[in-house]
Amino acid sequence: MQAVAGAARAARAVVRRRAGAALAAVPAAVALLPTGAVGPAPAAAPAGDGPRAVARDAYFLPPANAEPDDGLTYDPALVPAGAGITVVEVARDGGTRLRLSLTGLLPGRTYGAHVHTRPCGASPDDAGPHYQDVRDPVQPSVDPAYANAENEVWLDFTTDHRGKAHTTTRQDWRFRPGGARSVVVHEHATTTHPGEAGMAGARLACLSVPFE
Repeated sequence: MQAVAGAARAARAVVRRRAGAALAAVPAAVALLPTGAVGPAPAAAPAGDGPRAVARDAYFLPPANAEPDDGLTYDPALVPAGAGITVVEVARDGGTRLRLSLTGLLPGRTYGAHVHTRPCGASPDDAGPHYQDVRDPVQPSVDPAYANAENEVWLDFTTDHRGKAHTTTRQDWRFRPGGARSVVVHEHATTTHPGEAGMAGARLACLSVPFE
């Protein structure tokens, strides 16, 4: 436990040292979806009619060791404490583009990842269901007419030999205000079969993101 707490302090120190330059980089995400680091706290591009960007950068820690800006790992065997996550959203022209980057995961492994409706909490279920542009009147939603990659945000990925991964997706719609609040990493790739559509196994980790 002391080792995890020490790793948490060291990880936060790294993130805080990057904060100034990272926040300055957020407006650049509006012009081109970035590959660089972003800040430890939510950052949004200026309000107005133009494009908007939101970015979050964090390390995963067990809920017992985490602070509000940290990501949460519920299964350190599959998402180790100290693994990193970056989420960038760019919203413009009625659409939404998202980039997910991860480090420190198991090498050569496929994970599922989705945008969820509520912030992360101590329990994996606290993040609520998947965000859906058109909401399924039947919950939990396992109907492929609603639980699909066009109506939800699926960010499944496979790590490389170093445990790193990058994935992007674009939706032809914008999030409802306050309707999307986290990214959840799941146990395996997302299923598309009727009765199982949208399912990706256990919720392994979570990062709260105040999507626009």
